[in-house]
Amino acid sequence: MAREVSSISRVGTSEPFELQSSRDQIAYHNTLFKYGYNPNIINVSETVWDAGGLYAYPGSAVAMTVTSAGGATDSGVKVLVSGLDTNYAELEEEVTLNASGTATTTGLFLRVFRAYVSGATSPTGNITIANGGTTYAQITNGENQTLMAVYTVPAGKTLYINEGIATHGTGTSGGVYMTVRFLVKPFGGVFRTQVKVDVVESQIYYPFAYPIKVTEKSDVEVQAICNKNQSNAISASFNGVLIDNGDAL
Repeated sequence: MAREVSSISRVGTSEPFELQSSRDQIAYHNTLFKYGYNPNIINVSETVWDAGGLYAYPGSAVAMTVTSAGGATDSGVKVLVSGLDTNYAELEEEVTLNASGTATTTGLFLRVFRAYVSGATSPTGNITIANGGTTYAQITNGENQTLMAVYTVPAGKTLYINEGIATHGTGTSGGVYMTVRFLVKPFGGVFRTQVKVDVVESQIYYPFAYPIKVTEKSDVEVQAICNKNQSNAISASFNGVLIDNGDAL
């Protein structure tokens, strides 16, 4: 017997807007959740992503080479790369690692902000998505997807960010804290700090009662720095909703 998909419950009340958006029931709306983790930040500012260091953005759209540290052992592993093309339109491509544990996309990526293992076989080593010696995404062994607090708003859409979270693991000595910055770079502009918080071996949650509006083609990322010369781990996330420009609600 066919079931009717509805946003109305049995008692006649509507489901929350957020749930309806996740169920793809709100036209022109798509949800976004980005989570990043950096296992080793010392007293130099780094992006919260698994490859470490400050994230670098491609200067032009390029093919991405997907390489597993497991080499030939990971032949046949499938990886889906997600980002934007030269026109900032959304672009996804699935590749299959060859007998050497590598594959190159046919599509040209101006941005890469997510990748994950899309098949039934997990890799045995870290997977990098790179071009010309610069890594633009990394799938750390055992995670099967990227952990990067990095995103670029596609053309024709506006991102409304509802909240962010930053979590600092325990330091190796007293008095250690992490300074976390949430940054947005409008198209043609520079990175501007939207939120700056200090985290001391705890979690900070910063909701936006009025969501932050991020326009199309803007880059968004989270950076962090430790106040002491010692290794510390940090995680950060942000979420919101993407709404198509020029469409009625």
